[in-house]
Amino acid sequence: MSHTPIIRPVAETDAATITRIYNHYITSTTVSFETEPLTVHDMLQRIKDISSSFPYLVAEEEGRVVGYSYVHLWKDRAAYSHTLEFTIYLDPDHKGRGTGTRLARHVIDSCRTNNTCKNIIACITGENQESLAFHGSLGFEKVSHFKGVGYKQGRWLDVIDMQLTII
Repeated sequence: MSHTPIIRPVAETDAATITRIYNHYITSTTVSFETEPLTVHDMLQRIKDISSSFPYLVAEEEGRVVGYSYVHLWKDRAAYSHTLEFTIYLDPDHKGRGTGTRLARHVIDSCRTNNTCKNIIACITGENQESLAFHGSLGFEKVSHFKGVGYKQGRWLDVIDMQLTII
């Protein structure tokens, strides 16, 4: 039986589950360009840093976090302050159920509501066709393609930037 997940703000108590979800992508895929798994302490610090200034939401199903999404500054320079970078990760067992779309729409709507963001950028590994299609379905458009800029799992990887203009 499938339930519609609750979308809610992240809590510090979510750190262990978020760490488990993210570490899967670090160790088993080329989706993240990080190469070393994070500790719960590392993730908790990231959660605190990001959620203190930007939307950071989780999808919870039957009391368990099954995905998370947030935005943060795309680059640190002041002129970029109205451009944010979008991140979303789902528990691999919860893909294809619409959870990612609901979660992403909530984060994007939060950016629209606070009216301080003009653009949202998604940086996606070039071979991640699933993510490219997902972001395209949300209205993101491809704006750049960097070739062979990351090296992971014994091969050179491309990065594609997609952009969503919201105001």
